[in-house]
Formats: sequence, C-alpha cells, structure tokens
Amino acid sequence: MSPCDAALSVIIPTLDAAASLPATLAALAEARSLLREIVVADGGSRDRTVAIAEAAGARVLTAPRGRGAQLAAGAAVAEGEWLCLLHADTRPEPGWAAEIARFIGDPRNRERAGYLAYRLDDGSRPARRLERLVAWRSRVLGLPYGDQGLILTREFYRALGGVPPLALMEDVAFVRRIGRKRLVALEAGALTSAARYRRGGYLLRPLRNLCCLSLYFLGAPPRLIGWLYG
Repeated sequence: MSPCDAALSVIIPTLDAAASLPATLAALAEARSLLREIVVADGGSRDRTVAIAEAAGARVLTAPRGRGAQLAAGAAVAEGEWLCLLHADTRPEPGWAAEIARFIGDPRNRERAGYLAYRLDDGSRPARRLERLVAWRSRVLGLPYGDQGLILTREFYRALGGVPPLALMEDVAFVRRIGRKRLVALEAGALTSAARYRRGGYLLRPLRNLCCLSLYFLGAPPRLIGWLYG
C-alpha cells in the first residue's frame, strides 16, 4: 500500500444541504483509493441531508450549528492521516483525485495546506472575473476560503489549533494560522454554487463580502458581520 492509499478523511459541514450534497458526494467517488472516510458533521438539518449522507456510506455526527464548530467536530473524530475540509455545495472537478494524490505524496507538504482552484457553476463573464479575483486573493493575500477545500495532515491541523468554532469567518481565521507561505495552490478546481452571486449581484455581493472581511479584521462583533453577510 502506498502512502496515499486510504489516507484521506473528507469532512463536510451540513445544514439542510439535501439539494447540493448528492453532487458533492458523487464527485468524491473519483478518489476511492484515497478515501478512508467521509465525515458529515450536521448542524441539525430538517431535510433529507442526513439520510442522503448515510445512504452514501458517510459517517454522520451531530454537531453544534455553525460551520466552524461543525468542522471542528468532524476533524476531532476523523481517522485519516490527511484531512480535506469541504463545503457541502462545493464539488471537486474531474482530475482532482490525482492532484490530491500528488500533493499527499510529497513529504514537503506535511506542514503545508493545499487548496483547490475556485470555480463557479455559471458561464458568465462576471463569474470568470470573480474567479480570477479569488485566485489573486488566495495567492497574494493567502486567503483561500472554505469553498475551495483545504487539504492538510491531521497532525498539522492539530498543531495549528484546529478550526476555531466560529459561526462565520472560520475559514479566514484558520488560513491565517496556516500563513501564506504554507499554502499551496492546486491546479484542480472546486465547483461551487453561484446562487448567492446571481441573487446579490456580481458587484454588490463581493463588496458585501469585502466589508465583512474588513469588519472581521477590525474586531467587529460576529452578530454584526453575520447580519451584513446575510
């Protein structure tokens, strides 16, 4: 057995994710040889989320509501040597498994974290511009968000103190612990829903997100940031 075989625990926080979870779970099937387990940390779904996860063979646990708390709960029980933190509406694109296997197989990455390229399920020009902006933010500022996936060893995860149990901005807080120089951009993409941008607009929604990020850095109360984030 190679170092990559059955090494990966994928952790997915969910809350009423029945519409998006099946596609995400189906995309993970490409990495069968890598997967040790899929851990679904559910925050109290009232739809078929839990049934869908169980039918797919995922390990399901109930966690306090809030993406940060759910990710932390999932990571606490994960058994894989490597962790992949993944949103329920984010599905890795074809070819991702080979990319992850290469990343895992490189000993230099044991104290680094890889992240997937941001892709939106929208063929418009504004969507492509936003993808380029996210690539710049991730590379230059060291701020890939949770909808890009995050791959790192369980040992490194624990040394960093884990994902903070925040309801919002947990991904920003965690990648800042990692630091820009220890983040590795992977070529494989992660396709995520563009629904909020179609609703809020490709100009106003990113501006709102930027305001939330600025408020977070300024130490604003989480309730205020959550209200603005919507």
